[in-house]
Amino acid sequence: MDKEVYNRIKAVLAEQGKTNNWLADQLEMNRTTVSKWCRNEMQPRVETLFQIARVLEVEVRELLISTKG
Repeated sequence: MDKEVYNRIKAVLAEQGKTNNWLADQLEMNRTTVSKWCRNEMQPRVETLFQIARVLEVEVRELLISTKG
């Protein structure tokens, strides 16, 4: 069974030519935590998701997988 994918953080970073280490530095967060978000092994809190969107200058919904099929 494939792992569920909930966020697009890794994809948005790639689209912008940025790394998860860059994001960790911008958020002043642990690089391992950000790496887990990018691999969808762990999900950021809602408040943190808004911080990520601000840093990446995107709408928060761009960081999430749509629930519409």
